Amino acid sequence: MAFSAESNMAPLYGDEYQALRESVNALAQKKILPFAHDVDENARYPQEAADALQQAGLAAAHVPEEFGGQGADALATVIIIEEVARVCGAASLIPAVNKLGSVPLLIGASQEQKKKYLTQLAQGNGFSYCLSESEAGSDAAAMKTKAVKSGDKWILSGSKKWISNAGVSEFYTVLATTDPTKGSKGISAFIVEKSDAGVSFGAHEKKMGFRGSPTREVYFDNVELTQDRLIGEVGTGFGLAMKTLDHTRITIAAQALGIAQGAFDVAKRYSHERQQFGKPIFDFQAIQFMLADMAMQIEAARTLTYAAAVKSERGETDLTFFSAASKCFATDVAMKVTTDAVQVLGGYGYVSDYPVERMMRDAKLTQIYEGTNQIQRIVMARNLDTLN
Repeated sequence: MAFSAESNMAPLYGDEYQALRESVNALAQKKILPFAHDVDENARYPQEAADALQQAGLAAAHVPEEFGGQGADALATVIIIEEVARVCGAASLIPAVNKLGSVPLLIGASQEQKKKYLTQLAQGNGFSYCLSESEAGSDAAAMKTKAVKSGDKWILSGSKKWISNAGVSEFYTVLATTDPTKGSKGISAFIVEKSDAGVSFGAHEKKMGFRGSPTREVYFDNVELTQDRLIGEVGTGFGLAMKTLDHTRITIAAQALGIAQGAFDVAKRYSHERQQFGKPIFDFQAIQFMLADMAMQIEAARTLTYAAAVKSERGETDLTFFSAASKCFATDVAMKVTTDAVQVLGGYGYVSDYPVERMMRDAKLTQIYEGTNQIQRIVMARNLDTLN
């Protein structure tokens, strides 16, 4: 099942981005799509996609060239994630999670830390992000994981919940309380390696969607960390985490955008192939209106997501609003479009012979992780004054 790489965005954003889109689309068609159904059906890690993305330099393309990456800007990274998600949501979490886990280093780490860890990330050693806990989801400042200073080391203890690619990634950015009396100002960020003594992982979560991306709890049993594992200054971790999400919520918008586009592609093609009452169902106005609305919503989400990516790259003052808005809008669109795609396919949409039911299941998570869409609306409301 092929997907076209057509887009109307090239005139707005430059031919180099369109060339990137076509390149990633071709790779996704050849090396990721053939395994997408099996990855979902058997809830297995998309190793074929991981290998293909790494070989093409796309698994962590955002890493600066000085550390061995492609130096892809925010818009290029969005396009990479979008085109991978168009055929396989689970595979798109590889570049998305690698960016999420490493943005704290790009923002706050020392040059030595960047050289050590970003170089290894570019070489294929994944980087996950550990913020959420069982009792600290939307209320991240309520975290219980703690790091206690002991001589010249930190002793990390606690656990993190819902960690994407846990067990696969070699490195983890971990937020922990270093001074419980200071609330959010008593949280610090650390780099943890999978091989560190005391690090272990829980069972794989059995999920509705994104089944190919392992989601596991991560446990820290008195893990000893040297001072060079601290990112930035003590007590700056929460601010660093929030700044990170300003940049990475856009990658979730990109993921949702790709899922929506993939579902639309299937529905549009099916509407021309499926015959009822002696003619293609596309000839019925009811179907035409559904497809028109789907296309309109996707293009609106794409424009907002790309605008947010440009603001991320430029560090503009209204980034927080646009980041939350793109994530919220694009993921709501993905849920609507994938649900409508299932409807267009009728009974066939409800079975796994066609990918739209998988896409609908995947779309649901995009409305939840990296901040629920209810939280995004709160974030937007608090940043209305940054808009022109």
